[in-house]
Amino acid sequence: MLANRLAIALVALAPLAFAATPAKGPAVAPINYQHRSLANGLEVYSIENHATPTVSIQVWYRVGSKNDPEGRSGFAHLFEHIMFKATAHMKSEMLDRLTEDVGGMNNAYTHPDRTVYYEIVPSNYLQTLLWAEGERLGSLKIDEDTFKSERDVVKEEYRSRILAPSYGRLSYAITKDSFAVHPYRRPGIGSIEELDAATVPDVTAFHATYYRPDNAVVIVAGDFDPKQLDTWVDRYLGTIPKPSTPIPRVTVQEPARTEEKHFAEHGANVPLPAGALTWLIPSARSDDAEPLEIAATILSDGDSSRLYQSLVYRKQLAQSAGASANLQEDVSLFTARAIMASGKKPEDGIAALREEIAALAAKPVTAAELEKAKNLIITSALRERETNDGKAGALGEAITQNHDATYVNRGLARLQAVSAADVQRVVKKYLVDGKAVVITYTSEAK
Repeated sequence: MLANRLAIALVALAPLAFAATPAKGPAVAPINYQHRSLANGLEVYSIENHATPTVSIQVWYRVGSKNDPEGRSGFAHLFEHIMFKATAHMKSEMLDRLTEDVGGMNNAYTHPDRTVYYEIVPSNYLQTLLWAEGERLGSLKIDEDTFKSERDVVKEEYRSRILAPSYGRLSYAITKDSFAVHPYRRPGIGSIEELDAATVPDVTAFHATYYRPDNAVVIVAGDFDPKQLDTWVDRYLGTIPKPSTPIPRVTVQEPARTEEKHFAEHGANVPLPAGALTWLIPSARSDDAEPLEIAATILSDGDSSRLYQSLVYRKQLAQSAGASANLQEDVSLFTARAIMASGKKPEDGIAALREEIAALAAKPVTAAELEKAKNLIITSALRERETNDGKAGALGEAITQNHDATYVNRGLARLQAVSAADVQRVVKKYLVDGKAVVITYTSEAK
């Protein structure tokens, strides 16, 4: 194992390709972290902060819903639930007792690219939680009863998130209709039919394939002694062996769209029809990621946004309208959508969405709009980074999504440097000149 910690100085910012001079903005204090690579492939990052006697522990596994086995959509999400059950030395649900009973908390989430487990506890319980994470990684117990009970929980989530809400099926459709071949086309929540087809051997194989030290990143942020942290990490996580088999990676490339595609989707109890447009955009690592994020913010964040002012306030076409740049490790997705006002058709909303996007590409946005969008994004990020959990989360996303830990300190500076011309350019390139997937969403015929 590597005993020495690699201190990384984070004071210089890389030059930006899309703007000559960075725009002025609020000062962003760097997140100072340390990094170790263990002999078994585990990556360990630490952020020391003694402001409060608490600590955040996060384990980021490079496996998400895009890694679901074919015919087993929802599998990564199902497995996230199983990870809270018994291990060789922990009873089922014991993690709740180790965190909640001492005033802390724990949770997890599944993303298309990753699965993240995290705890926040008083710092004197750090050793216990590192032991628990080692247990979950190295000696998880999977039996028929656990598998069936957690599968039922996930199936109920599908019913409550997709089938029950009026617009749950629209969100589901946006994902499945927007990708032709990439496994991003399979919504992370999965389907009841494919969950029913899963077996205990499927789950066991999934754990063996992806839950291994060389596919994980441990991040500890807060009140700890660095030498003590190294000792505990080595003891509880460094001794877990690395399998000799390679980790399967998604290599499928989503082809560029050559034509516009249209889908008519339906849901139960839909009070008002809706329309959506999606475009393929580059990965989170692209130089165009930040301008696209700002474009989405200008279009949809707040009552003064372009979509609200046009579709909702002036034209009274829509009850709500929004846009998002969903940046991912592989190909990403830009979405614009509107829930129509009473008596209005989805086609009206789609035409109005296109009109506002075309206007964004026609001329540079105003200085006020650009400043507002940057301030919204940066303020949200700074608020998140006020906590140990937020610092760890920002670092984990930089590592797993951008493939570069230093992005945690460069990303906001890159965003501050985006110009009005950059926003205009990416909107024209990817949205106006790109081929859209067009989705209309109405209530099922009775």
